[in-house]
Amino acid sequence: MNTGVGHDEVDWNEDGALRAALGRTAEEVGLALPEPDGTSGSLAVYVDAGSGRRVTVYPWGGRRQVFEVGFQLKGPRLAFGRTGDLAEVVRATAAWTDGVRLEETRARAPFVRFRPWALAHEQEPLGKVELTWSLKLDRIHMPPFDRHPRAHAVLAAAYAQPVLRGLMPVNSHYNLWFSTSVEEPGKARVGHVLLPYDEGCYGVWNRGEPIARTETAEEAVALVVAALPEGLGPAS
Repeated sequence: MNTGVGHDEVDWNEDGALRAALGRTAEEVGLALPEPDGTSGSLAVYVDAGSGRRVTVYPWGGRRQVFEVGFQLKGPRLAFGRTGDLAEVVRATAAWTDGVRLEETRARAPFVRFRPWALAHEQEPLGKVELTWSLKLDRIHMPPFDRHPRAHAVLAAAYAQPVLRGLMPVNSHYNLWFSTSVEEPGKARVGHVLLPYDEGCYGVWNRGEPIARTETAEEAVALVVAALPEGLGPAS
């Protein structure tokens, strides 16, 4: 394993330690990285200003030789991964900030992970509503959200309903509600709120009061759909 440092005793939470190690590793493997994006602390952030491509690297687990890497394109995180190999981090960072697409970035650094929607968004940016749904549904595949299957079940059941799929989904403490506004969802709430952890059931609430509790997420979502105003259009 090429770590870019001579030992595993580095305190990666020390300000600048990771950025310095990545710089040394880039020199060793003969690749160029953008200048770190003025970050302090343990983070290392690299941005290509022209394309909006961003890579964020941070130590996962303190002194452990494991790093989590996120890949963004003009805002949303399209891919992520963990590796203990700083050379692999450098290869992925150099590729992504140089404009290499997701599949080729993964070919150069196999630790990179992404979901099918990210490939579609990379080809042609998704609309705000569809992108928001994709990001929220995708979290079940990424820690720590993979520990919350009930919250994911509510999202998946709601997404299966066309009328809800056209609305902006909004989460608060894993609860789910909907809005007809893309830019200001808090000002255009519509319908009931879904609670995935309501006394062991799936709860349906309105204005702070319980409407029903169900055994399945699908039953709870059906109650929300039934109570929506007629002729409700997609969020705008």
